[in-house]
Amino acid sequence: MQVCRVCTEQTPNYRCPTCKIRYCSLVCYKKHKETCLPANSPPALTIYENKPTISTDQWNVDDLLHEDDIIDKVPLDRLQLLGQSKKLQDLLFNPHLRQLLRSIDNVESKDHAMKAAMQEPLFVEFSDCCLKIVDQDVNLNDE
Repeated sequence: MQVCRVCTEQTPNYRCPTCKIRYCSLVCYKKHKETCLPANSPPALTIYENKPTISTDQWNVDDLLHEDDIIDKVPLDRLQLLGQSKKLQDLLFNPHLRQLLRSIDNVESKDHAMKAAMQEPLFVEFSDCCLKIVDQDVNLNDE
């Protein structure tokens, strides 16, 4: 269960629009606002020497889990395995897939965007690859 990042006493019901920390009340928000800094960028796709890499330096659980009622949570160490997969990196080198992922990230209605994306074979291959990595003990060096 999460607690307010300001008072560390109550269950947070709100998220700061600037830095994304969770807080429980207007009092805590006003207190937090005095020292609020913009959130670090989410994990970014960077291309070095024509190969994509996934930056996981700045990940924390709050960046990855946005809903309090998510039942199926993937542990952070399993999510970090995504950055070690050669097959996933090769897929992410495809500009069409990267544009598709950016478009999903930028829309308000993610569920509709995901349904549309699942009609794209490339996105289905990407999704299957991600699920294999986080669901199973796969030797990532062979991928």
